[in-house]
Amino acid sequence: MYSSINIHREARSKAKPFTNNHPSRFSHGRDIRERRSGMASDKKLGWVTSDGIEPITSFDEMGLKDDVLRGIYQYGYEKPSAIQQRAVRRIVEGHDVIAQAQSGTGKTSTIALSVCHLVDTANREVQALILCPTRELAAQTEKVILAVGNFINIQVHACVGGKSVGEDIRKLEHGVHVVCGTPGRVFDMIKRRTLRTRAIKLLVLDESDEMLSRVFKDQIYDVYRYLPPELQSKHKPDHVKEDTSFFFTMFPDFVQNWYVCLVSATLPHEILEVTNKFMTDPVRILVKRDELTLEGIKQFFVSIEREEWKFDTLCDLYETLTITQAVIFCNTKRKVDWLTEKLRSNDFTVSSMHGDMPQKERDAITQEFRSGNSRVLITTDVWARGLDVQQVSLVINFDLPNTRELYIHRIGRSGRFGRKMRKCDLKKNERESFGEEEELAEY
Repeated sequence: MYSSINIHREARSKAKPFTNNHPSRFSHGRDIRERRSGMASDKKLGWVTSDGIEPITSFDEMGLKDDVLRGIYQYGYEKPSAIQQRAVRRIVEGHDVIAQAQSGTGKTSTIALSVCHLVDTANREVQALILCPTRELAAQTEKVILAVGNFINIQVHACVGGKSVGEDIRKLEHGVHVVCGTPGRVFDMIKRRTLRTRAIKLLVLDESDEMLSRVFKDQIYDVYRYLPPELQSKHKPDHVKEDTSFFFTMFPDFVQNWYVCLVSATLPHEILEVTNKFMTDPVRILVKRDELTLEGIKQFFVSIEREEWKFDTLCDLYETLTITQAVIFCNTKRKVDWLTEKLRSNDFTVSSMHGDMPQKERDAITQEFRSGNSRVLITTDVWARGLDVQQVSLVINFDLPNTRELYIHRIGRSGRFGRKMRKCDLKKNERESFGEEEELAEY
């Protein structure tokens, strides 16, 4: 339940970055409602898994290669997370797997552990293809695989748009074992016959709800069409009837005899339904949608009567809350640019990032934020999926997202692996939109 707190305003001093060295209060009769959410145990998480899926509570018992185990422990892992306990063994055994767990619980590292075990490093061909919705997530996945595979000399390349095509060609022709990439650039490399697919034995769709959405459907289908012929069949299976859904546009003649892994924090019902069309008896490791949240998150809800009051509210928030690093989400690139300029003109130190920026600039901003040199990042949903910065302690939705799934992904930028954080929604108090936004805040 939310509790209501009435707050009044104190004068705000300028010429300083976002800090919290003293308490302050809000104005405009704004109320803050807060609740705690915590799901530490499997029982609370509400696991809906396939029969016979028992957790393996030690990396040593998963049957992984010795050198992969060395990489795991060197990377700093001590005990597998709940999703790792259930998913890794099933993936390396060759099962199709649908793995869903709340943000920040080790889904990317689940992919990394599995890939490092499955790859034969003596064969300098691409054996695992990991498709990601954003360039930053592909780059992060590459780094985790390289770290875990440090002792097996695994070769990984992030194949993403905005980077040098020549560098992609050089790396792929030299030979890599794993490609993490965005669908558009991956397809380009396949068409150029630089990325050879004949040895691929594992396909991973990271953030699979996004990858199977209409946004990426054509690109995913393009990649699929160039996969090895032996991975496809010439006829649709008899038990599958004609279907007008977008998925048969993507995979019109698919029968799966290779390994497919889907991972995401959210898997809407319609996505789960279409997995039956391209996965064979998948092992399901799922969390109930209505219980997807993060342990240790304090969630605040600020009701604002007028849109133009959001900016003052945002400034007040930063004088009230103790933060290490913060991410502020806006729904549009134009809003990101506007808010960044507005804050800087009021002498706040912030950085910003969205999809229209050159890739070099995006990389530099991401690195600056990861290193702690930048404390406040204003961004669109390009940053909402999969990225992990350990010191983020506050997420603010300057604009509420359009879907529940994006809401879950946004608040998952912090509170990762049980770390404490705060999340705050700035909501315009309009009757026509109040119902949906109240439901999102409660979610």
